[in-house]
Amino acid sequence: MTGATSSSASPQHGLTDRLARWAKGLSGKPEEEENEPEQRPRAGTASSREVTRRRQLYDEIGSFLFAHDLDLTPINFSVALDYLTGANIGVEKAIKAVLMERGKITNGWMETVAAEQRADEVTPESLANMLDKVEENLTQFTGLMHESRNSAKDYGAALQEQAKGLIEGSENDPVLARLVGLTRSMVEKTRQVENQLRENQKQTKALKSSLETARRAAEHDHLTGLPNRRAFEGVLREEVKVAREQGEMLSVAFCDIDHFKNINDTHGHDTGDRVLKFIAGLLTKASNDRCHVARHGGEEFVMLFRGKTAAEACEAVDSVREDLATRSLVNRTNGERMERVSFSAGVANVLAFDDPSRALKAADRALYLAKEHGRNRVYLAAETD
Repeated sequence: MTGATSSSASPQHGLTDRLARWAKGLSGKPEEEENEPEQRPRAGTASSREVTRRRQLYDEIGSFLFAHDLDLTPINFSVALDYLTGANIGVEKAIKAVLMERGKITNGWMETVAAEQRADEVTPESLANMLDKVEENLTQFTGLMHESRNSAKDYGAALQEQAKGLIEGSENDPVLARLVGLTRSMVEKTRQVENQLRENQKQTKALKSSLETARRAAEHDHLTGLPNRRAFEGVLREEVKVAREQGEMLSVAFCDIDHFKNINDTHGHDTGDRVLKFIAGLLTKASNDRCHVARHGGEEFVMLFRGKTAAEACEAVDSVREDLATRSLVNRTNGERMERVSFSAGVANVLAFDDPSRALKAADRALYLAKEHGRNRVYLAAETD
């Protein structure tokens, strides 16, 4: 599938033009009218078989987008291309997982996947490279400072030497000329160093800004603005360490929206995305420097409480659950009142387990039981496997 491979190698390159050509093909016009040069390939152009394969790929992408009622956007086209060609394993796995779980894909979810894939491009190696560049600039900055100091020191020594000639009164005019030349040289050297320092500072500032942007992209959920799973895992490691050192309690809660697929099916995926953002906002209100909230994936959120027992964390989560369950949400698109929106949760004592991952599994099991026993409730996990 040579044609498909070359397209997937750079899915964004010329994507707008390809989308326009492809969209024309959907209008029902004969293919001969739409792209006559491809019907009669010349030497050095793609073969007719490759053209046929590309058209088949475009048809598959169109069928995929229409089957899930997705908009014809470059982002959706690119993600569908990666999925159908197998060019991106991460995209393929994510789409298969959501299809098995929900059976439908939303525009917002496609944007999230695209953002996460861009974040995944910010690998530890790329971040390390950015840091290396920053450190290199700082090293150059230090070197320039030393050079400037040394130049000033050398200038002072040379000036002293020339001053001796003045004191001794020998050949004053040549000595003054040399002093003027030396001063001019020092001024020029200082100007060069200052220019280099300014340029170095600009580059360092730009690199630091790029690094911060990359870190934010790698650790935040595109749809809700919350930290993502990757960021949460880092926070969990740090909070476990601090809690153990200070002898504090540490509890974790998994929260999952009830019947979320029904919300999407009944009210549309855009409304489903707004529900996700609304619940993210409710959970965020409960967060502070000792309570961290993140989107763990799909319609699932995770909360980490330092300084609270599992029972106290249950109460905190349950208050948010009760707040949501008493609200009457409206579909902004058509003004229709939605059925009650709720979530279920499972809470576990992190430090009751020798490994944080086992505490997460315990909280997840408690969440599963809450779902099984009627939903819209919070269950506390047992502290033994």
